[in-house]
Amino acid sequence: MSLDPDKDMLALPAEAKLGGPKMRSASPCYSDAGWLQWPDDEAYSFQFMRMLGAAQEGASTISECFFAARLITPGDDESWHEAWKSAADINRARGDEAHARGGFNAATSNWLRASNYYRCAELFMDEKDPRREFLLRSMRRCSRHYLEHISPRGEVVKIPYQGGRSLEGYFISAPGARPLMPVVVCLGGIDLCKDELLCTMRRSAAGNGLSLLLIDLPGCEAMDENRLSPHIEASAGCWVDYLLARGDIDPSRIALYGDGLGSSLATRIASRDHRFAAAVCDGGLWDRHELIFAGRIVRDQAAAGKRVWMAEAVHSATMLKCPSLMTIGQHDYIAVENAIDVHESCNRSGAPLDLKVFSTEETAASPGHIDNPTLAKEFVFDWLRRKLGSTERIVASVEDTCDCAGA
Repeated sequence: MSLDPDKDMLALPAEAKLGGPKMRSASPCYSDAGWLQWPDDEAYSFQFMRMLGAAQEGASTISECFFAARLITPGDDESWHEAWKSAADINRARGDEAHARGGFNAATSNWLRASNYYRCAELFMDEKDPRREFLLRSMRRCSRHYLEHISPRGEVVKIPYQGGRSLEGYFISAPGARPLMPVVVCLGGIDLCKDELLCTMRRSAAGNGLSLLLIDLPGCEAMDENRLSPHIEASAGCWVDYLLARGDIDPSRIALYGDGLGSSLATRIASRDHRFAAAVCDGGLWDRHELIFAGRIVRDQAAAGKRVWMAEAVHSATMLKCPSLMTIGQHDYIAVENAIDVHESCNRSGAPLDLKVFSTEETAASPGHIDNPTLAKEFVFDWLRRKLGSTERIVASVEDTCDCAGA
C-alpha cells in the first residue's frame, strides 16, 4: 500500500478527488447507537433498525430486511415504499395460501410480518398520497387475521368514547388465563399505532401471564382524519371503564404501559387516574424537557447541553401514586443524567418511580431501545409481573410455540 498521498490521489476516480456527486456514501456500520444501514440517512437507518429488531419478535425476518435494503436508495421515499410493500405483499400472499391449506402457524407468522411491512412501507409517504389508505387497510387486515387465529384468540374491541364515537383496541388474553385476569393497557404516541404494539408486546406479556389491551389514542388511529384530541388524557378513563365492564379483569391489577412517545402521556394519565396499579412511563422527563426549552428551568452553564438541574420537581410525575418504571438507553436523545435527576426528584416528592438505564454493553441503549426492543420488553414485563402479583409464568408448549389456534 502506498504511503504517498499524491500517488494515492492519482488512483482515485476524478469524482472522488473533486468531492463530486459520485462520492460513495458511508458504508453500513455498527455503532454505540446500533446498526446503521445508511449512516448518512438517520431517519432511514432508525426505521431499518426497528425492522431488524422486530425479527426477534417474529414480526420480520433478517434476510427479508436486508433484501429490502438492497432495493432502497437513501432519501428516495418511493424506493422505500416499493421495497417494503413488495415484502408485505409476498408475506400476505404466503399467509393466505397457508391458511387455505390449513397451515395456521405459517399463516399467522406471515400475516404478522406482512402487517409490520405494510406499516413500514407507509412511514415516509405524504398524508395525502392515495396509496397510503391501501397500505394501512392492508396492515389492519393482516393484523385482524393474525388475531383471529392465534391461541388464545385475540379480539378487536370497540370502546365507547365521547360524542358517540368509539375507540378501537386489540384485546389478547394470556395463555391459560383465569377469571379476574391482570391486564396491561399499552399505548404508543403519534409514532406507534396499536398494530406496531402488536408486533412487540405479545410474547413478553404472555410469558408473564399478563393479558393485553392495545389501543390507538383518539385522533391517532392510523387512518383517522381527525387531529390528536386535546383532551387525550380523559380517554384513559374509557379504557379502564371498558375493562371493568368485561367482568373477567381484576380491578386491582390494571397497569399502563406507554411506549415511544406514549410514555409521556402515560405519566400524565397515571398521575390523574389512580385506578392503575402500575405504570411504565417517562416519569415526567418529557414535561421537564419542555420546561427547559420554554426557559422555565435554568441550565447549569458548566454542563450545558448535557445535564440540566431542577431543585424542585413541578411536573405531573410527582402526582404518581402507583409503582412506576422509567427506562432509558445510554444513547437516548435526552441525557441519562437528566433521567437520574427526574428519578431523584420524584423519589424526594414521594412518587414511587423506579429507573432502569440500559448501557451500551447490554444494548437496548438507543433511543426507544430500538436496537434491542426485545431486551427492553422482557425487562419491563418482568417488572409488571411482579408489581401486578402475577404468578403465572407461562412455559411455552409446542402449541404455544406454533402460535396458532388450530383448525
